Amino acid sequence: MSETPAVIDIDLDRSSPVPLYFQISEPIARAITSGTLAPGTRLEDELSMSRRLNISRPTARQALQRLVDRGLLTRRRGVGTIVAPAHVHRPMELTSLHSDLVKAGHSVTTVVINYSEHPASEEEAEHLEVATDTPIVSITRLRLTDDEPIALMHNLIPADIAPSREELESKGLYDLLREHHVSPNNARQTISARNATAKEAEILDDKRGVALLSAQRTSYDNTGRVIEYGDHIYRASRYTFETMLFSQ
Repeated sequence: MSETPAVIDIDLDRSSPVPLYFQISEPIARAITSGTLAPGTRLEDELSMSRRLNISRPTARQALQRLVDRGLLTRRRGVGTIVAPAHVHRPMELTSLHSDLVKAGHSVTTVVINYSEHPASEEEAEHLEVATDTPIVSITRLRLTDDEPIALMHNLIPADIAPSREELESKGLYDLLREHHVSPNNARQTISARNATAKEAEILDDKRGVALLSAQRTSYDNTGRVIEYGDHIYRASRYTFETMLFSQ
């Protein structure tokens, strides 16, 4: 990331009915979508912008916030306003998020927030289709792409096939299961939308109530055994599911 904030030339028409914040945000948006401003580029702050363009600070703040709301900019404490990473488009296939991101050319980091082996509760046993008190592993991971939090993932796995905490910090779950001679064969998945809680927003470095994609997945091997249950949330501003549809 450049030490000197990027500045986009903007010509304002103060006689136009188009709001000034819109006249400011659109040239910046075009520079981002065209690649002129690369992901990670730091922009001038609202105070600098207001002085340079001779506008009020609230107008500059509104222009930048519009771009944040569109997912084109992000604000980081102690860093400033930067161009957001490219939106992640993920195919609807039985693959791990880690593998999909690596294949798409992103740098990937995984933080294992929780790793716990314990007897399955009644609810956990129901998810994994096992008897209550069966040994299972519960894991919670934060996935970052290009140093930007993108997903918070909670998984339940039978203890006899669960990868270690250290393994999960470096590879995707499905890749590790295959290394353990467990082959994901099919899955049942439900995708919905909801708003982030205060705790989720803090972990994902976003604002409270921001839109999230939520996915619950139960995966099976070729014998019909449940090999993992996942309850994942994704930042909707950074993440999209894609699927192919066929006529019959």
